[in-house]
Parts: sequence; structure tokens; C-alpha cells
Amino acid sequence: MIANITTGKNAYGILNYNQLKVNKGKASVLSTRLIFEDPDGKYNVSKMAEEFHNSMPECIRTEKPIVHISLNPDPKDEIDDELLITMAEEYLDGMGWGNQPHIIYKHTDIERVHIHIVTTQVDITGRKINDSHRNRRSVAVTEELEKKYHLHPAKKQKQVTLWQLKPVDYHRGDLKNQIAAVVKPALAMYRFQTMGELRALLALYRIGVEELQGSRAGRPYHGLVYTVLDENGEKAPVTPMKASSLGDDASLKKVETILASSPEKIKSANLHKMTLHHVEEALNEAPSEEELRKRLKTHHIDLFLRRNDQNRITGVTFIDHENRCVLNGYRLGKRYSANAFNERFVKTKKKETATKKILKRKL
Repeated sequence: MIANITTGKNAYGILNYNQLKVNKGKASVLSTRLIFEDPDGKYNVSKMAEEFHNSMPECIRTEKPIVHISLNPDPKDEIDDELLITMAEEYLDGMGWGNQPHIIYKHTDIERVHIHIVTTQVDITGRKINDSHRNRRSVAVTEELEKKYHLHPAKKQKQVTLWQLKPVDYHRGDLKNQIAAVVKPALAMYRFQTMGELRALLALYRIGVEELQGSRAGRPYHGLVYTVLDENGEKAPVTPMKASSLGDDASLKKVETILASSPEKIKSANLHKMTLHHVEEALNEAPSEEELRKRLKTHHIDLFLRRNDQNRITGVTFIDHENRCVLNGYRLGKRYSANAFNERFVKTKKKETATKKILKRKL
């Protein structure tokens, strides 16, 4: 069972995220503690948020008192609602949050049934509940639950799923082997539907890819070259490398095969849906681009943004390393497009900067 933990300032956003799932019939409330439902059996997001914040004194000693946890059993585990509640409560006990107000949701919007928990990490005195070595303790608690309830271990699941690739460092030399050590496994494992999505994936490892087409000595040619990028994403001062020099596993033909087969593979395995679930959750709680990146990382997703000279976001791509697919933001919906991200992050940042300047002048 994999646990992901994020924290925030306000309960409303994450409660609303979960309630929208409930309203769409894709989630249900399993259990609550010190959170009361309306007489009609429904939950009011505003009232619930108020109850979470009223459970804490006005003076608290942490900036982010709200905790949001997702517990994700292996898809092969068959767990009924009672056991889901039991495991959620035992997880909270193990993390020191067992006596806190909380609400437990069951999500069924993707094939893997999982639970979300909203709680607080501030006690009645305003002190933050000890969270030292939080991630290590969380792993220990989930491993104990796996043993106790005979669940499939998450460690093995992660070992099979994740693959570590190393960014190319042109200062080290041996560029042919460095590039091949990224390109070949990346093309073997990941699914993408455009050259732009492939570029986003390879850029994470400081590799660029360009498609060349023309004629030489009266003969047409069409192929790829791989370039090396520096720390800023610009071309490094090294000679581009022809794909043909790396072998068939890095060739244009290989890329074209992936481009042709990826749409059906992404659709049949519901990869788009699973990536969207994590992105939607992360974006809902992220007040800034930096925070969004941090939250996506907990789901093994990288965010790749393209910007023009005016710093406007012109492209958004999500690289999901757990599901091994690369998806442009527009594939997930308007909320994840370049225009939406530009409105959300670039304009917000400009507004915050302008506000700071005004306050500075007043002071």
C-alpha cells in the first residue's frame, strides 16, 4: 500500500475536491470523526471546513495545519469498506493523528480503489503534532498494515514500476553511451503521441531531439539527431549525434512506431485517467508552480513547461513515471492547458510582485 501525504493552509479546497467526486458518484464518505453531517445525510463543504478550523485554537504553531492523505492498496487487493476504514484509522493512529478530526473518503474514479483522508496536525493547545521522519514512519506504518492484513507489498510494486535514468552531463564525455543509456530505455518504456511529448520526456535528462528532412546528392533523407542540453535547457556546445549511430532502438522508425501505437495503449490501459487523477489532486492544493511540482513529485510525475521570451507559458506536459506515459496538458482538459496555467501561475505571480512593491512604497 502506497501512502502520499500533503499539507495545506485551508481545508476548504481539498474537501471541495473530494465532495465533487462524491457528487459525481465517483467517491463516497466512509467515516468521520468530530465532523458532523447535515440531518439529510449530506456533507456541506463550508461547514466541514469551518469545523476543521474551529477544532484548532486561533494561535497555531504551523503554517500548514491541514493534512491530506491518500492510501493506495495494490489493485489486486480485495478490500471491503469496513477494512478500508479500519486501515485508515490504524494508519492515523500510527502517525499520531488518531485523535484528530478527520473524514475518510473512498474513491472509485479509477480502476484502483483507494481512500483519501482529510485531518489536522495541530492539537488543542495549538502545537504541531510531531512529524519528524514523517515519510519514513509512514512507510513503516503501511508495511505493518500490509503484513497484518496480508496485502501485496508496495515495495515490490515500486521496484517493478519505477526506473531511474540519469541526466546527460556533457562535461563527463562519452556522450554516445550517456545518450543511449537514456534514449533506448525511454523509448522502450514510455508512451507518447507527439514529438513534442517525446522532447519533454528527454529534456528531463538534458537531451534534445530534432527531426531532419531534406536531400543530399539528389537523395532524400529523413532522420533524427539527438542533442545535449545544458542546465538551462539550452543546447550545449557539443556536436549533435545521429540516431543511426545509436542503433535501431533509437531510430526515427522506432519513434514512429511508438507514436502510432501509443494512443490505443494509453486508452486501453486507462493511463490518461490515472494521470489526470493525480494531476487534478495536486493542482487543487497547489498555490504556486513550485508547490505543484512538489506535489506532483509525490506521485512520480514531472511537470514540463515551455515558455516564450516574455515568460508566458506556451506548453504544459506531464511525464508520469509510474504509468510511463507523457501527456500534453490539453489532453487532460482545459484546466491543464497552457492558457490556464499562464492565468493561474504567471499572472498570479505578477500580481503578488506588484502588491509587494506597493506595500514596500507605503513602508
